Amino acid sequence: MTMPEDTWNANGVGPRAQLTIAILALVFCARPSHAAAAAEVVIDFEQAVVAKPVATWTEQEVVFALASAPVNSKAAGRITFFPYQASGRKGILNAMAQEQAIPLQATFPRAVSRVTLILWGSPGCPAKVQAFDRDGRLIAETSRAAVPTRANPGDPVPQFELTLKGAAIATIQLSGPRNGEFLAIDELRFVE
Repeated sequence: MTMPEDTWNANGVGPRAQLTIAILALVFCARPSHAAAAAEVVIDFEQAVVAKPVATWTEQEVVFALASAPVNSKAAGRITFFPYQASGRKGILNAMAQEQAIPLQATFPRAVSRVTLILWGSPGCPAKVQAFDRDGRLIAETSRAAVPTRANPGDPVPQFELTLKGAAIATIQLSGPRNGEFLAIDELRFVE
């Protein structure tokens, strides 16, 4: 069976080929992309109360707490929130002034593949982030030797970013400050 001449397009593509191309285009465009399936979740702590220590904080189903109990004190371990003066945004940190060796821990409700922290802290303070799987095995680690310093005394403390990637991150731990220093998470972003 032959088709009438006027149904062929200018490139010489017949009606069957045109239909096949249209179907393939619809199937390709309707298929969800991997990027859409892996949406980034952002935690910004803006609902927290500044300077009110708490044992745990939950936001977007992620639970924040100290990674272990205090060793130099009988006080209960606490985390707190502190404003970043340049923006007024809130950051989460270890509230135990004399127990800064205890990491701040975030536990995810489901395994995640990437975690990015926006941080600020005491100038010169080291920063280390470790990622663990559900069995507590270390699967990724990144660090910075020192929190950046201000260019000028009137400048805000600079923020910086640390990112971890791993197949099945269940928890992360942020450590580095020595007693008398602090390290705060301004924002935590993750992808499942």
